[in-house]
Amino acid sequence: MILPTHQTVRAGMARAVTRLYGIPADDPVLAAIPVEMPPRRALGDLAVPLAFELARRLRKAPRMIAQEIAGALEPLDGVARVEAAPNGYVNFFLDRPAFMTARLSGTAAPPRPRGEKAIVEHTAINPNKAAHIGHLRNAALGDAFGRLLRFNGRDVEIQNYIDDTGVQVADVAVGFRELEHKSLDEVRQLAGQARFDYYCWDLYARVTEWYAEDKTRLQIRTAALHDLERGSNPTAEMAALIADRIVRAHLATMRRMNIGYDLLTWEGDILRLHFWAHAFEFLKKTGAVFLQTGGKLKGCWVMRIEDESSEASEPEDEGTAAEANQEADEAGQREKVIVRSDGTVTYVGKDMAYQLWKFGLLGKDFYYRVFEESPDDTKLWSTTSSAELAKPEPPSFGRASWVCNVIDTRQSYLQKLIKQALAALGYEQQASHSIHYSYEMVALSHATARELGYDTSDDAERPFVEVSGRKGLGVKADDLLDRLVAKASGEVASRNPELPAEESRRVAETIAVAAVRYFMVKFSRGKVIVFDIDEALSFEGESGPYLQYAVVRANNIFNKLKDREGLDEASVLAALPGASPDPLTGTSDEATDLWALVLEAARLDEVVEQAIRTLELSVLAKYAFGLAQAFNAFYHRYSILNEERRDTRVWRATAVLYYRDQLARALDLMGVTVPARM
Repeated sequence: MILPTHQTVRAGMARAVTRLYGIPADDPVLAAIPVEMPPRRALGDLAVPLAFELARRLRKAPRMIAQEIAGALEPLDGVARVEAAPNGYVNFFLDRPAFMTARLSGTAAPPRPRGEKAIVEHTAINPNKAAHIGHLRNAALGDAFGRLLRFNGRDVEIQNYIDDTGVQVADVAVGFRELEHKSLDEVRQLAGQARFDYYCWDLYARVTEWYAEDKTRLQIRTAALHDLERGSNPTAEMAALIADRIVRAHLATMRRMNIGYDLLTWEGDILRLHFWAHAFEFLKKTGAVFLQTGGKLKGCWVMRIEDESSEASEPEDEGTAAEANQEADEAGQREKVIVRSDGTVTYVGKDMAYQLWKFGLLGKDFYYRVFEESPDDTKLWSTTSSAELAKPEPPSFGRASWVCNVIDTRQSYLQKLIKQALAALGYEQQASHSIHYSYEMVALSHATARELGYDTSDDAERPFVEVSGRKGLGVKADDLLDRLVAKASGEVASRNPELPAEESRRVAETIAVAAVRYFMVKFSRGKVIVFDIDEALSFEGESGPYLQYAVVRANNIFNKLKDREGLDEASVLAALPGASPDPLTGTSDEATDLWALVLEAARLDEVVEQAIRTLELSVLAKYAFGLAQAFNAFYHRYSILNEERRDTRVWRATAVLYYRDQLARALDLMGVTVPARM
């Protein structure tokens, strides 16, 4: 890792500047000294442009300041020499053997625990039908972001919000009751069968059409929503059963993607424990919300919208017609409905209460129960409103210092309102620590849409094919994964005909997951993804399987070393202290290329920090791809197995070992595992 070395360089520079110019260590110019990487290794391994920041202040040329600082620097651990460049940079040349040995031996400093707790909420699929391809992008981004925060030393809690009292679940309950005339027992029997989430997918589409045929039927939906909020009635019982079974199906889908959670938070528990009522009193006392006494929003409790650039953006599968009409009125009046005129709470109101709880500001808490327990005794916890169902001594949930909500870009308006509500209540710091990790939609390439059986004629003039879960024209996540596994199985079998069918299937599953997870993070989150099966599965180019194979290729080198010479990884590392450092420290192209591979591999922690700071996981994906390319170029140019010079072979092998471990770590941060063979 490179960041500990950055810190050593910064500290040394700050001490030198303080001694030379009397600038105190807490001066802003020394608080965040930039450390860069020169474009060529001949210029150094790290470069600091601090002289440019000091030039005006000291009324000296940057070149002269750089020379003075370089001369005043004390010896720094891990730094071989320092040079002042003519352009004003201070360039640092690292002690290559010491740098590499420290990282291979594990003596390099690990990330320091940050202490502050972060909650990352992601997935949050409406529990009314099967997960679709768009949900995979949300879950892949959220899971990877949580992994990055943990890697960076943070205490992370992953939450999945379950909207079990929303219009989507109500619609499916209405469908079973009004279209299929099924009793609770009949639905329970159906829910115990395979693919219940698929069944509800089709039923939901039918209910949507049923409403469209006669708008008066929307009154049935409204009544069902009231039943869900009140609870203890047949409609609420059926909705609870539907939500429970669908959530379990979603969890199974996400397990295929190497995605898990710490806590399931149920909206119904927020209502039953009166979280919203508690938050509502807060909002009324501070004047953050007020009762509208006239106009189209008469009788509604509303919040003024401070950000005039915001526009009401409708999330997928929006609520009642009444709510839609009210929100249409908001654009002109710059007011957001929090409680409707009929007394029901909008989803943004419930989200405000939930956000207050996440920060430990609500003054109320859930009860907790174990929802699922894995074979390794890992528990998935769930909220509950029942003291009887609660488990004693659950983990401490909520009370975070930072909250990151992974929700698509259409919800930006609502997330701004939540921040505004926190600020209005006087929680300015929590408002600034409320992060909306937004992202764009997922569409299909025409070729992939046709492969999945869709008629693309209506989208022939467009560069991609849009899908709609509401209309039942979506790509189910499990169907996509199954298709990818089937195609990957053929490739694995052709490359490894001797592999048993079961093992071949496991490898194909691993490749399929890598294909999806890498594809979902390699693009900027603000860009619409056009998912293409063949591009995602390609063993060449910027894909998950390509990166997996770059690790497998490195593993194959060590497998052959062991087969040919009986040398395992431990033996290679044990030989390093007795090897001459010349193959690494020389000025030849081969020494430069060897060191460049090591230095690039060491940048993982720097890239992770950048990805967190910018909320751009594509930074990590691009880094991993570039690292794999660098290794493949090195692999084709420099032999390890056939290298006759012993010291050179040892240094090359250890460099590849370090590269392999770093790339495998980068892949793990994206939720990608590496099979033994491909």
